[in-house]
Amino acid sequence: QVQLVESGGGLVQPGGSLRLSCAASGFNLANYVVNWYRQAPGKERKLVAGISRVRGYTNYADSVKGRFTISRDNGKNTLYLQMNSLKPEDTAVYFCNAQNGAEDYWGQGTQVTVSS
Repeated sequence: QVQLVESGGGLVQPGGSLRLSCAASGFNLANYVVNWYRQAPGKERKLVAGISRVRGYTNYADSVKGRFTISRDNGKNTLYLQMNSLKPEDTAVYFCNAQNGAEDYWGQGTQVTVSS
C-alpha cells in the first residue's frame, strides 16, 4: 500500500523551529521528485520546497529561502523539512508530495501553527 505519513507539526512561537518528517511506504522515495506544500486557511495550496530525484537539486519559495531546508534520507525512505526562524505567516497545513511521471502521491498533512 502506497502511503506518505507526515509528522512533526505543532504549535511554536515566532522565531522557533520545527522539523517535519514524511515517511514513505509501498514505494521507493529515491525514484521520485519530492516536495513540501502548504495550505493556509482560505488559501490555495502552494509549493514550499522541492528536491530533485537524482542529483538532489533543491528549490524554495522566496518566502522561505534561508529559513527552511528540505532534505531526504533514501535509506530511511523519508523526506524532511527543517523550518527555522518561523513566522506567523508560516502557519498552515503542510503536505509532502512525491511525483514520478503519472504517479503523484500526497500525505494527509500536518498542522503547523506559529503564534505567541
